[in-house]
Amino acid sequence: MIARAAECLRAGGLVAFPTETVYGLGVHALDRAAVRRLFEAKQRPATDPLIVHIGSVDLLAPLVIEVPDAVRTLARRFWPGPLTLVLPRSPVVPDEVTAGLPSVAVRVPSHSVARALIAAAGIPVAAPSANLFSRPSPTRASHVLDDLGGRIDLIIDGGPTTIGVESTVLDLSRGTPTVLRPGAITVDMLREVLPRVDVLTTIEPGPMPSPGMLEKHYAPRAPLTLFEGQPAAVLQALVLAARAALVEGKSVGVIAADDDEAALGELGGSDKHVLLRTIGAERATDVVAARLYAALRDLDAAGVDVILVRSFPAERGLGTAVQDRLRRAAAGRIVRC
Repeated sequence: MIARAAECLRAGGLVAFPTETVYGLGVHALDRAAVRRLFEAKQRPATDPLIVHIGSVDLLAPLVIEVPDAVRTLARRFWPGPLTLVLPRSPVVPDEVTAGLPSVAVRVPSHSVARALIAAAGIPVAAPSANLFSRPSPTRASHVLDDLGGRIDLIIDGGPTTIGVESTVLDLSRGTPTVLRPGAITVDMLREVLPRVDVLTTIEPGPMPSPGMLEKHYAPRAPLTLFEGQPAAVLQALVLAARAALVEGKSVGVIAADDDEAALGELGGSDKHVLLRTIGAERATDVVAARLYAALRDLDAAGVDVILVRSFPAERGLGTAVQDRLRRAAAGRIVRC
């Protein structure tokens, strides 16, 4: 399967494959026609750049103007792994990959299937998430098939992904290193390696400097409302919102923590029009991250009319990434309790 998929990539085909974060949709990064076909298959706007996947830091040089010392320092600590670096690009990288920006996003994945495919193909592989644009990212091959069946050439089934949310994106292309998208490599982890790391707080109009930065992203088909605040107040507000939706004749999907099952059990069992999904203990954000997208897709597949989600602590680990994905999935529908 790897040899067949590698040949498909070299010939300009579209191949979905697992990474440690989510499933990616791979294409020859230097083949303009293939990259344009990828954007068409995903229904992705040209203003949203792609991440180029390579096998090692030693393969970075042709894609960028230079390889700063900071890159090698970060690579020794975090590559292979879920860290994407944004660097000034070389002329060899097509505008289609970078949304016309002077920078390119690059990472070295750690998943054994991804690494075997990139090595066999012998090319840089541009790979956004293997889903329709703005939908929850796929963490199983079946999710890819649901969104892109008939649109792409090949899917490699490597089982469920382990991290479950996309890579951290760190911009090294200008000034102070800046996190553009949170992920499993946290700001605190980066600050152990670099003297200073900032976090982007405002986004300028125009092409995005990184994938996953639009106000609405990772969103299920059903409108999602996020409840943030103290757990007791959040659960009370969520239950009231669920009951109000039921009165209006709507079916409701609820995503909560394992810890909430007692508080929400009556709601989940009281009406066949309520589907409750618990995705991990409140502070086990690694488990929550791994299960989040599958839960969103499961509720969409069940056909619920609305989805209500409680927030999870963002102070440590993958909590910041989970919060970021839920806020973008809610697209402004946030209730602060």
